[in-house]
Amino acid sequence: MDKIEGLKEILAVDPRNSFARYGLAMELASRGDTAAALAEFDTLLANDPGYTQGYFMVAQTLVRAGRKPEAIEQLKAGMNCATRDGNSHAVNEMQTMMEELQQQ
Repeated sequence: MDKIEGLKEILAVDPRNSFARYGLAMELASRGDTAAALAEFDTLLANDPGYTQGYFMVAQTLVRAGRKPEAIEQLKAGMNCATRDGNSHAVNEMQTMMEELQQQ
């Protein structure tokens, strides 16, 4: 079974399964289906705004799509989420990425 099919089966049973939704978004992004990946990231973060790694990966996907201002906004939201969770490593990663984007 294809990874995407398997993840969609999981989501058919449990549409709010954040791990499966994140996996689907990542798999779609890796296959170059940016629009579908971004839609899955949007659903993920709407359903689970505390899913910190989703913000970092949606930002990376937006950068690859040439949508830097949107990526920066996602990084800001992600840093807020990570700060609330006490995840300093994620804050630092997103801060570094945001600073690099702002310098370009």
